[in-house]
Amino acid sequence: MRLRLTIIAGSRVAIALAAVLACGRGNGAAEGQGAPLLAPDQSELARAAPDSFRVELQTSRGPITVVARRAWAPRGVDRFYYLTRHGYYDSTYFFRVIENFVAQFGISGDPSINAAWENRRIADDSVRHSNTRGTLAFASQGPNSRTVQLFINLRDNPKLDTYGGGFPPIAEVTSGLNVAESLYDGYGEGAPSGLGPRQDLITEEGNAYLRRYFPQLDLIQRAVIVQEWR
Repeated sequence: MRLRLTIIAGSRVAIALAAVLACGRGNGAAEGQGAPLLAPDQSELARAAPDSFRVELQTSRGPITVVARRAWAPRGVDRFYYLTRHGYYDSTYFFRVIENFVAQFGISGDPSINAAWENRRIADDSVRHSNTRGTLAFASQGPNSRTVQLFINLRDNPKLDTYGGGFPPIAEVTSGLNVAESLYDGYGEGAPSGLGPRQDLITEEGNAYLRRYFPQLDLIQRAVIVQEWR
Protein backbone atom coordinates (compact mmCIF):
# COMPACT_ATOMS: atom_id res chain seq x y z
CA MET A 1 0.00 0.00 0.00
CA ARG A 2 1.46 3.36 -0.90
CA LEU A 3 0.91 6.96 -0.14
CA ARG A 4 2.61 9.48 -2.38
CA LEU A 5 3.51 12.89 -1.02
CA THR A 6 5.62 15.87 -2.13
CA ILE A 7 7.36 18.27 0.19
CA ILE A 8 9.56 21.34 0.00
CA ALA A 9 12.11 21.50 2.79
CA GLY A 10 13.73 24.91 3.10
CA SER A 11 15.36 25.88 -0.15
CA ARG A 12 15.50 22.44 -1.68
CA VAL A 13 12.81 20.13 -2.93
CA ALA A 14 12.78 17.09 -0.70
CA ILE A 15 11.52 13.83 -2.05
CA ALA A 16 9.80 13.43 1.27
CA LEU A 17 6.32 14.57 0.13
CA ALA A 18 6.38 12.43 -3.12
CA ALA A 19 7.38 9.60 -0.91
CA VAL A 20 6.07 6.13 -0.45
CA LEU A 21 4.41 5.56 2.93
CA ALA A 22 3.45 1.93 2.68
CA CYS A 23 1.33 0.01 5.11
CA GLY A 24 2.83 -3.39 4.84
CA ARG A 25 4.83 -6.10 6.46
CA GLY A 26 8.34 -7.01 7.16
CA ASN A 27 10.34 -5.46 10.04
CA GLY A 28 11.69 -7.55 12.84
CA ALA A 29 9.85 -7.46 15.96
CA ALA A 30 7.43 -9.97 16.98
CA GLU A 31 9.02 -13.27 16.15
CA GLY A 32 7.23 -15.75 18.36
CA GLN A 33 4.56 -13.50 19.85
CA GLY A 34 2.05 -16.23 19.15
CA ALA A 35 -1.69 -16.25 18.68
CA PRO A 36 -2.55 -12.60 19.49
CA LEU A 37 -0.50 -11.51 16.47
CA LEU A 38 -0.69 -14.53 14.19
CA ALA A 39 -4.41 -15.12 14.72
CA PRO A 40 -5.89 -11.97 16.30
CA ASP A 41 -9.00 -12.43 18.39
CA GLN A 42 -11.80 -10.47 16.73
CA SER A 43 -13.62 -9.70 19.95
CA GLU A 44 -10.47 -8.30 21.51
CA LEU A 45 -9.68 -6.35 18.35
CA ALA A 46 -13.12 -4.75 18.55
CA ARG A 47 -12.72 -3.81 22.21
CA ALA A 48 -12.25 -0.13 23.01
CA ALA A 49 -8.87 0.97 24.29
CA PRO A 50 -8.54 3.06 27.46
CA ASP A 51 -9.36 6.74 27.09
CA SER A 52 -5.62 7.38 27.09
CA PHE A 53 -2.48 5.42 27.82
CA ARG A 54 1.24 6.02 28.02
CA VAL A 55 3.70 3.95 26.01
CA GLU A 56 7.46 3.89 26.44
CA LEU A 57 9.37 3.18 23.26
CA GLN A 58 12.75 1.85 24.26
CA THR A 59 14.82 2.70 21.20
CA SER A 60 18.45 2.25 20.19
CA ARG A 61 18.85 6.03 20.67
CA GLY A 62 17.09 6.27 24.02
CA PRO A 63 13.56 6.35 25.41
CA ILE A 64 10.63 8.05 23.70
CA THR A 65 7.40 8.36 25.69
CA VAL A 66 4.10 8.83 23.89
CA VAL A 67 0.56 9.26 25.16
CA ALA A 68 -2.27 7.92 23.01
CA ARG A 69 -5.56 9.82 23.18
CA ARG A 70 -8.67 7.93 22.09
CA ALA A 71 -10.68 11.14 21.70
CA TRP A 72 -8.39 12.07 18.80
CA ALA A 73 -8.91 8.93 16.70
CA PRO A 74 -10.74 6.07 18.46
CA ARG A 75 -10.33 3.41 15.79
CA GLY A 76 -6.64 4.12 15.32
CA VAL A 77 -5.98 4.19 19.05
CA ASP A 78 -7.81 0.90 19.54
CA ARG A 79 -5.51 -0.72 16.96
CA PHE A 80 -2.38 0.84 18.49
CA TYR A 81 -3.41 -0.44 21.92
CA TYR A 82 -3.93 -4.00 20.71
CA LEU A 83 -0.65 -4.11 18.78
CA THR A 84 1.42 -2.56 21.55
CA ARG A 85 -0.16 -4.71 24.25
CA HIS A 86 0.84 -7.85 22.33
CA GLY A 87 4.40 -6.77 21.50
CA TYR A 88 3.97 -6.08 17.80
CA TYR A 89 6.32 -3.10 17.77
CA ASP A 90 9.15 -4.83 19.64
CA SER A 91 12.28 -4.92 17.43
CA THR A 92 10.73 -2.86 14.64
CA TYR A 93 12.99 -0.47 12.75
CA PHE A 94 12.57 3.18 11.88
CA PHE A 95 12.99 2.25 8.24
CA ARG A 96 12.10 5.62 6.74
CA VAL A 97 13.44 8.72 8.47
CA ILE A 98 13.30 11.97 6.53
CA GLU A 99 15.03 14.93 8.14
CA ASN A 100 12.58 17.59 9.30
CA PHE A 101 9.60 15.55 8.11
CA VAL A 102 8.73 12.11 9.57
CA ALA A 103 10.18 8.99 11.20
CA GLN A 104 8.23 5.94 10.04
CA PHE A 105 8.11 2.45 11.58
CA GLY A 106 5.85 -0.54 12.00
CA ILE A 107 6.77 -3.27 9.50
CA SER A 108 7.26 -6.54 11.35
CA GLY A 109 10.34 -8.68 10.80
CA ASP A 110 8.24 -11.84 10.83
CA PRO A 111 6.61 -12.48 7.43
CA SER A 112 3.93 -14.66 8.99
CA ILE A 113 2.87 -11.78 11.24
CA ASN A 114 2.89 -9.44 8.27
CA ALA A 115 0.58 -11.78 6.40
CA ALA A 116 -1.79 -11.83 9.36
CA TRP A 117 -2.11 -8.03 9.41
CA GLU A 118 -1.73 -7.00 5.78
CA ASN A 119 -5.45 -6.87 5.10
CA ARG A 120 -6.69 -6.00 8.59
CA ARG A 121 -7.51 -2.43 7.70
CA ILE A 122 -8.85 0.19 10.06
CA ALA A 123 -11.93 2.21 9.15
CA ASP A 124 -11.18 5.91 8.88
CA ASP A 125 -11.22 8.36 11.76
CA SER A 126 -11.78 12.04 11.16
CA VAL A 127 -8.83 14.38 11.72
CA ARG A 128 -9.54 15.97 15.10
CA HIS A 129 -6.01 17.13 15.87
CA SER A 130 -3.44 18.58 13.50
CA ASN A 131 -0.23 16.75 12.53
CA THR A 132 1.88 18.95 14.76
CA ARG A 133 5.48 18.26 15.67
CA GLY A 134 5.71 15.21 17.92
CA THR A 135 2.35 13.65 17.02
CA LEU A 136 2.00 10.08 15.74
CA ALA A 137 -0.34 8.96 12.97
CA PHE A 138 -0.91 5.82 10.95
CA ALA A 139 0.45 5.67 7.42
CA SER A 140 -2.15 4.90 4.79
CA GLN A 141 -2.79 4.49 1.09
CA GLY A 142 -6.11 6.29 1.08
CA PRO A 143 -9.56 5.84 2.59
CA ASN A 144 -9.92 2.99 5.09
CA SER A 145 -6.42 1.62 4.45
CA ARG A 146 -4.57 2.02 7.75
CA THR A 147 -3.08 -1.20 9.15
CA VAL A 148 0.05 -1.20 11.36
CA GLN A 149 2.57 1.41 10.20
CA LEU A 150 3.01 4.67 12.09
CA PHE A 151 5.05 7.82 11.70
CA ILE A 152 6.22 10.50 14.10
CA ASN A 153 5.92 14.04 12.79
CA LEU A 154 9.32 15.68 13.18
CA ARG A 155 7.87 19.12 12.42
CA ASP A 156 4.44 20.68 12.02
CA ASN A 157 2.93 18.99 8.94
CA PRO A 158 -0.47 20.66 8.47
CA LYS A 159 -0.70 19.44 4.86
CA LEU A 160 -1.09 15.90 6.22
CA ASP A 161 -4.35 16.94 7.89
CA THR A 162 -6.04 16.90 4.48
CA TYR A 163 -3.69 15.20 2.00
CA GLY A 164 -5.16 11.95 0.67
CA GLY A 165 -8.12 12.26 2.99
CA GLY A 166 -5.99 13.19 5.98
CA PHE A 167 -3.84 11.39 8.55
CA PRO A 168 -5.51 11.52 11.98
CA PRO A 169 -2.96 11.73 14.82
CA ILE A 170 -3.50 9.13 17.52
CA ALA A 171 -0.84 10.11 20.05
CA GLU A 172 1.85 12.62 20.92
CA VAL A 173 5.41 12.43 22.18
CA THR A 174 5.51 13.74 25.75
CA SER A 175 9.20 13.16 26.33
CA GLY A 176 12.12 12.12 24.15
CA LEU A 177 11.26 14.19 21.10
CA ASN A 178 14.97 15.02 20.88
CA VAL A 179 15.57 11.26 20.63
CA ALA A 180 13.10 10.98 17.75
CA GLU A 181 14.81 13.86 16.00
CA SER A 182 18.19 12.14 16.39
CA LEU A 183 17.15 8.88 14.68
CA TYR A 184 19.47 7.94 11.83
CA ASP A 185 18.29 9.58 8.61
CA GLY A 186 21.34 9.11 6.40
CA TYR A 187 19.65 6.68 4.02
CA GLY A 188 16.93 9.17 3.15
CA GLU A 189 13.83 8.28 1.20
CA GLY A 190 13.06 4.66 0.47
CA ALA A 191 13.60 3.05 -2.90
CA PRO A 192 12.77 3.61 -5.68
CA SER A 193 12.50 7.35 -4.92
CA GLY A 194 15.70 7.32 -2.86
CA LEU A 195 18.47 5.15 -1.47
CA GLY A 196 16.63 3.86 1.59
CA PRO A 197 15.12 0.41 2.18
CA ARG A 198 12.56 -1.12 -0.16
CA GLN A 199 9.45 -1.86 1.80
CA ASP A 200 8.63 -4.94 -0.24
CA LEU A 201 12.01 -6.45 0.66
CA ILE A 202 11.55 -5.60 4.34
CA THR A 203 8.27 -7.44 4.00
CA GLU A 204 9.79 -10.49 2.36
CA GLU A 205 13.10 -10.72 4.24
CA GLY A 206 12.39 -8.99 7.52
CA ASN A 207 15.06 -7.53 9.74
CA ALA A 208 17.79 -9.60 8.11
CA TYR A 209 17.48 -7.40 5.04
CA LEU A 210 17.72 -4.20 7.06
CA ARG A 211 20.60 -5.39 9.19
CA ARG A 212 22.55 -6.51 6.16
CA TYR A 213 22.07 -3.51 3.90
CA PHE A 214 21.06 -0.69 6.27
CA PRO A 215 22.99 -1.40 9.47
CA GLN A 216 22.81 2.15 10.82
CA LEU A 217 19.04 2.27 11.12
CA ASP A 218 17.66 2.71 14.62
CA LEU A 219 14.97 0.48 16.05
CA ILE A 220 12.39 0.16 18.78
CA GLN A 221 13.82 -2.49 21.05
CA ARG A 222 10.62 -2.70 23.06
CA ALA A 223 7.31 -0.84 23.28
CA VAL A 224 5.61 -1.06 26.69
CA ILE A 225 2.33 0.31 27.96
CA VAL A 226 3.23 1.80 31.34
CA GLN A 227 0.04 3.59 32.39
CA GLU A 228 -3.63 3.68 31.45
CA TRP A 229 -6.50 6.07 32.16
CA ARG A 230 -10.15 5.12 31.69
